[in-house]
Amino acid sequence: MTLIKSISGIRGTIGGEVGEGLTPIDITRFISAYAKWVIKQSGKPNPVVVLGRDARISGEMVTKIALGTLQGMGIDIIHLGLSTTPTVEVAVAAENADGGIILTASHNPVNWNALKLLNAKGEFISAADGAEILKLAASDDYEYAEVTDLGVITENTSYIDKHIAMILDLTLVDKELIAQQNYTVAVDCVNSTGGLSVPPLLKALGVAAVVELYTESTGEFPHNPEPLAENLTELSGKIVESNAHVGFAVDPDVDRLAIVSENGEMFGEEYTLVAVADYVLANGRGNTVSNLSSTRALRDVTEKAGGRYYASAVGEVNVVEMMKKENAAIGGEGNGGVIYPELHYGRDALVGIALFLTHMAKKSMKCSELRATYNNYYISKNKIELTPEIDVDDILAKMEGRYSSEDVISIDGVKISFGKEWVHLRKSNTEPIIRVYAESDSEGKAATLANKIIDELKEMIN
Repeated sequence: MTLIKSISGIRGTIGGEVGEGLTPIDITRFISAYAKWVIKQSGKPNPVVVLGRDARISGEMVTKIALGTLQGMGIDIIHLGLSTTPTVEVAVAAENADGGIILTASHNPVNWNALKLLNAKGEFISAADGAEILKLAASDDYEYAEVTDLGVITENTSYIDKHIAMILDLTLVDKELIAQQNYTVAVDCVNSTGGLSVPPLLKALGVAAVVELYTESTGEFPHNPEPLAENLTELSGKIVESNAHVGFAVDPDVDRLAIVSENGEMFGEEYTLVAVADYVLANGRGNTVSNLSSTRALRDVTEKAGGRYYASAVGEVNVVEMMKKENAAIGGEGNGGVIYPELHYGRDALVGIALFLTHMAKKSMKCSELRATYNNYYISKNKIELTPEIDVDDILAKMEGRYSSEDVISIDGVKISFGKEWVHLRKSNTEPIIRVYAESDSEGKAATLANKIIDELKEMIN
């Protein structure tokens, strides 16, 4: 069994021994710690927290524990029920709540679940706040409410519709133009809450026909739920079979968006953000942000539009922090995560869909033709297994020194750029490995660069 405690939340496999998996006692402990933190941050005796979940089969059990624990800590709860991560985020802000929790393990398999923790802005908690909550959980020092001060649960299942309405109100979303295209769109919602949000969004945007795959919110994932090419072969086939103009796939909590072209070929997870950013920047000069492991193609479209590109440390909270610092018009991560601050500071597949369809409609291009307008880059993703005695920080410092004459960024591991090629080395927060990502303009060149750096790392380790 697995239990991973990090600043971004608590995730693990359901069951097992306490402290070894995500057991009821572990769920209670971490939600109690979060509740104590919310009470301190808000200064209120009965603060408000928004709670929602994806459709995975452990969700009902985890929800009951979460609701009872929050009530027991004197927290009032706005309970959205089945929802999406971005929907919970916008609900926190709209309700002026003091925090939010999404019960979702994102793209992890069905036996996983997790607690994603939000602050009063509806954004992921900071590193410092996450560390404080973990410290509180380790102490088991909580004070639960007296019977007359228990939290109150208010059910509110309207927020997916409200979220869609907010998207339709965005200046850069043109539903009339989309409707004029008579689009047929195929979707794979992996039997989670994308089924409650993606088809209604498409219909509200005026899409003529929606071809649905796995839109029942049963939590029975029909395939690996991560929206990668190898898991979307059925969607690709359905697009060709139905003569669809484009296909969309989302992960179980709908914060990642994968696009498939009309010919059944993947648009590329790295290029979801690239295409949406291209559209946003074409309608107003601005800056962009993605993490260090994301494609150079975002920098290309940003500089072409007259803006500046910035790279952050890996992690959504780090991307958001830099977006605010550099006043970015759009940002996100290369895994299909689009962050559009006109709506909110969180990855949102729904706003990504609306902006992408508007972009495609304005360009009057097929999806594959639009993809061909962007420079082609290929990322080779690799890892090196570590043993406990290896000093990873020392190894990375030596690599930084070896390539000090190149363009080096060391805010999160070491990223070395060689013209339009780069390699990013970083220590995993969850596994005893060094991740080695390399990008070039061909798969062969990316693999060659990665292998060269891996050989040098192994030489240093030995």
